[in-house]
Amino acid sequence: MQREYLTVSSIAGPLIIVEDTAGVKYDEIAEITLVSGEVRRGRVLEVDGGKVLVQLFEGTTGLNLAQSRVRFLERRVELPVSIDILGRIFDGLGRPIDGGPAILAESREDINGSPINPDARNYPSEFIQTGICAIDGMNTLVRGQKLPIFSGSGLPHNELAAQIARQAKVISRGKGTDIEEKFAVVFGAMGITFEEANFFITDFKKTGAIERAVLFINLADDPAIERLATPRVALTAAEYLAFRRDMHVVVILSDMTNYCDALREVSAARKEVPGRRGYPGYMYTDLATIYERAGRIKDKKGSITLIPILTMPEDDKTHPIPDLTGYITEGQIILSRELHKKGISPPIDVLPSLSRLKEKGIGEGKTREDHGNVTSQLFAAYARGKEAKELAIILGEAALSETDKKFSQFADEYEKKFVTQGEYEERSLEKTLDIGWELLKMLPREELKRVKEEEIQKYMERVERK
Repeated sequence: MQREYLTVSSIAGPLIIVEDTAGVKYDEIAEITLVSGEVRRGRVLEVDGGKVLVQLFEGTTGLNLAQSRVRFLERRVELPVSIDILGRIFDGLGRPIDGGPAILAESREDINGSPINPDARNYPSEFIQTGICAIDGMNTLVRGQKLPIFSGSGLPHNELAAQIARQAKVISRGKGTDIEEKFAVVFGAMGITFEEANFFITDFKKTGAIERAVLFINLADDPAIERLATPRVALTAAEYLAFRRDMHVVVILSDMTNYCDALREVSAARKEVPGRRGYPGYMYTDLATIYERAGRIKDKKGSITLIPILTMPEDDKTHPIPDLTGYITEGQIILSRELHKKGISPPIDVLPSLSRLKEKGIGEGKTREDHGNVTSQLFAAYARGKEAKELAIILGEAALSETDKKFSQFADEYEKKFVTQGEYEERSLEKTLDIGWELLKMLPREELKRVKEEEIQKYMERVERK
């Protein structure tokens, strides 16, 4: 039998303390009924004897100490799931906000889930095509990978996220035929503005991507506490689609910086000892409980590929949020403010970007046999071209050799033709690699030391004939 308590003793930010309780468990859901009759929800953060610390999802404004009634529901936060969640839009706690009916649940899943047991993991190996040259060609995304995007304030990471959500697909390359597999996108937005939310919803509906997507949206004026639940709710939906419906799921979480700021806010309200820059010392562990839910499981057809997006405060890669994220994940895609100012879009800086699992998802039978060598040659040529341009700034262009001038020109053309891409332009992998070969034609043959001669004859000469 559920008891009702009138023993709220104190309020601090989004937290309340309820005294003289019995049988309450950690992470249990609580219902708080205000004098007005309004019902708010929260979850138990801490239990100390009869004292219980409750974190309210909707905030504590208007809460009366003496007359507010608290009831503990003897269950944790759960998400109702079924295949009907596809095409729907929910708030940060999984409640429908698109005007549609409530989900007729196949089951109700605890949003906290658990990271995948390392022994049960299957190694990521299949290529995911995003249709974006700088990712597919240079920093390939692999099914089951965790590949974050490090952005900065004002950079077009939302547009990039929407483009990935529209275009991403898994293609099985059989003998002579390519088969597109069952695919879904789960999008979790945390602390975004109404304008940004409207952009995502409108874009998904206009392009038809909404049919294979699930959106969870927490706005900037929604409670910070709800923000902490949003990525877990999104991953719970992804786990259902991947491991019970055998779908390949890409989860896009934006913006993890807002999530970490909410974590810091709650930590401060609990009067915990702060760590670096005021963030709680357990932030690494907290982020790991989110990121490590992505991956592949042995004997399961589906997979979860995670793309967390975060804005680096002051474009600082050593800030705790990108720093800790980099420790847990398998690489990073970095957006450059310098490229953005030059009109390069998406402004992906391929030199500091990295996909640690790239080599596992490319090559013969997965993408194309020349993929690895072309990527290596383009990277080396672009890096040398950037060095030549820096040298020209110091010594003048006259000091460059003819070869260095060609590399300098290559760097400019690489940014214009390979990195630059329309927001609604989808490029196949074949087109991406052909653009790479087209650019390599600018360089002397003797400088192409990372590609095989037979690859040059097969692919570069084919590009020349077009």
